[in-house]
Amino acid sequence: MMGQERSEEKSECVSLSPMREAVPAPPECERVCVFGTGDLGRSLGLRLLQAGYGVVFGSRRPHSSSLLLHGAQVLGHAAAAQSALLIFIAVQREHYDFLVPLANQLKGKVLVDVSNNLRKNQYPEANAEYLQSLVPGAEVVKGFNTLSAWSLQNGPSDANRQVYICGDSVEAKQVVMAVATKLGLSALDQGSLSVARELEDFPLQLFPQWRLPLRIAIGLSAAFFFYLLIRDIIYAYATQGEDISFRIMVSLANQVCPIVSLIMLSLCYLPGVLASFLQLYRGTKYRRFPNWLDSWMLCRKQLGLLSLGFAFLHVLYTLILPIRYYLMFWVTEHTVSLIRENKTTTFDTTTAWRGDSYLSLGILGFGLYVLLGITSLPSVSNVLSWREFSFVQSKLGHLTLLLCTAHTYLYGWNRFLSSSIYKWYTPPGYMLCLVLPSVVLLLKLLLITPCVDRTITRIRQGWERGADQRNPKDSQPLIP
Repeated sequence: MMGQERSEEKSECVSLSPMREAVPAPPECERVCVFGTGDLGRSLGLRLLQAGYGVVFGSRRPHSSSLLLHGAQVLGHAAAAQSALLIFIAVQREHYDFLVPLANQLKGKVLVDVSNNLRKNQYPEANAEYLQSLVPGAEVVKGFNTLSAWSLQNGPSDANRQVYICGDSVEAKQVVMAVATKLGLSALDQGSLSVARELEDFPLQLFPQWRLPLRIAIGLSAAFFFYLLIRDIIYAYATQGEDISFRIMVSLANQVCPIVSLIMLSLCYLPGVLASFLQLYRGTKYRRFPNWLDSWMLCRKQLGLLSLGFAFLHVLYTLILPIRYYLMFWVTEHTVSLIRENKTTTFDTTTAWRGDSYLSLGILGFGLYVLLGITSLPSVSNVLSWREFSFVQSKLGHLTLLLCTAHTYLYGWNRFLSSSIYKWYTPPGYMLCLVLPSVVLLLKLLLITPCVDRTITRIRQGWERGADQRNPKDSQPLIP
């Protein structure tokens, strides 16, 4: 019988490298089986081959599987199941039925379910739990479902390097985590198989960390758009009967974009300042921040990237200002009017200084803006040390906020002294957007003063207020 089974297995085997000499098969502990020859199965097999594993594909039509990899084998499902201890199930849940007749061959094997669903709560139980019920003798582990075929082929990076694992068998999870580590992935154990539904919902989430920043950006944009629409467009029509609605497309947009950009940049650094003052107040770093502050700090990167996007729009709108019909018409009419009236204007050095300083600070601020955005890219941040990344994102980030705030102050200059800018007794939009960055910069200035900075540094190094006054008996070591 053993000879007959071996002859059957040999007849089902298809070599994908027929021109090469026969290579001895690796031992079972170094061989991995993949059920499924689709995009994900082939990509997973490629990564396993590159990591030094022997790969055996299980297929219902082994003789017609011609698109697989050199160095791998293709067997029937039964023969492939007997060839390896670890088996990746890279097929959809609807096709799990073929595993039921293989229950004896899969007994004691480690099955890794990599499937996902099209929507949440598509089935009453998780796919991994359903797979465990079909093959009770096997050890089912949920994992690798957050990786795409593209990331496996091109090499995962940043968040795509994380692999979430869950299962009821500790030994089975250790086997899967060892394979993940050898593939260059970071395996995170999430607990028992009951967590599988949560892992299967991960790929279905649509920009979860972007939801709050996007809501803030949309809310601020809408609020300032209607505010400026009332102050500039509707006010001119109501008080002077002048129709300047054409300014909505460029002029109004070019006011909204820098306002929202500066506010969102301030929102990137405000939670860090609040966290520092909270640690000062508590006198310790060993207490958790409130949930709202935790959530806020986790989405700072997204806030910054959206802020950079609005800054880009502001630059683009500014560059097209000279070619607008309205501006060219106004310059022509103004020049002709001066010629007709035989008038001249004197050169104002103060205005020239203010204009050049305003533009220079804007250019420098935008340059640092772009630098912050570049260092946020995974390919760049991965090659920076923590000190380098912290210097760019914190030190240069606050400098960017300072330059952009000064840029806005120079734009306003002494206009706040003129009562004509307070249309319907409302302040201009740029004055409103200066409130938050000014507060952030003032609070940061307090934090970098030597006495405050020294205390914060001690707290972050583990010092706690009142620890020196504790009862000496309470501070005795547990082991004398």
